[in-house]
Amino acid sequence: MNTKDYIQLLNKPYSLNDKQTGELERILSEFPFLQSARAIYLKGLYNQDSFRYNTELKKTAAYTTDRSVLFDFITSEQFQGVQKKFFDDQEKSVELIAVADSEVVTSPPSPTDKVEESIKRLIEVAGGTDEQVEVQPQPEEIVVPKEPTANEIEEARPEITAAEEKLEIGKPLEFNPQEKHSFAEWLQLSKLAPINREDAPKAPESPEPENSGSLAKKLELIDKFIESNPKIAPVKNSPIPPVSIERSTEDNSSLMTETLAKLYLEQKKYAKAIQAYEILILKYPEKSVFFADRISDIKTLQQNNN
Repeated sequence: MNTKDYIQLLNKPYSLNDKQTGELERILSEFPFLQSARAIYLKGLYNQDSFRYNTELKKTAAYTTDRSVLFDFITSEQFQGVQKKFFDDQEKSVELIAVADSEVVTSPPSPTDKVEESIKRLIEVAGGTDEQVEVQPQPEEIVVPKEPTANEIEEARPEITAAEEKLEIGKPLEFNPQEKHSFAEWLQLSKLAPINREDAPKAPESPEPENSGSLAKKLELIDKFIESNPKIAPVKNSPIPPVSIERSTEDNSSLMTETLAKLYLEQKKYAKAIQAYEILILKYPEKSVFFADRISDIKTLQQNNN
């Protein structure tokens, strides 16, 4: 990529293609602090619907001096335009699919139904007799929970994969201009833990012997200070101005957004994600079925990741 192509991408980032995205990645490996290249590269990953977008967004935020500019960029129509067009085309293609008339297929009665009918007849016959049947109490069974085997984990894998696909884990996170709080919260959640490095044990520093001459001089100064007994004027009691502390009446639930719920999910904070969707059910009752399905899928992941 030459300078002319790079300047053209700065002026028209929406014209970015996959080849140029790869070239920008190589540029960043050599010049990691080039903020403009990071912003355009981020746009390329977003266009590709890449799973690396969320990680790269965190990295770009770390290299950006003013994160509000980055937030305005990723929430602009110019940034999100390509993917919106892609989804619009997908919706149109789905609408054009012809659906044939469905045929109702009735299955023959299963052997289980016949067994149930015979059991019902036996119960009815037994109910007609006057004989009292003495039922012996069975000893209570103590069920010890066992850890899932490798086969059980393998059987649960399709269920986990289906839940991850429905929850769109790894998809690029989308923010709107009103979600600055969610963006800041996400950056806070995604902070990397500091690397623990084993430092070489330092040799204990031997205390330097204090110069006896300087110590005597200090003591002499202290004695002179005590003898002179200087009077320190007390500070006048001036009235302290009252501090007005305004309690925020805004409920924390008003800050909850669907994007923030997805952020908790991406961080595998399943309990917080469930709580977030429960708040969203109260905020948006018309989407309660959708949010309830999300909670169910999150619980599936939670059970298989503990």
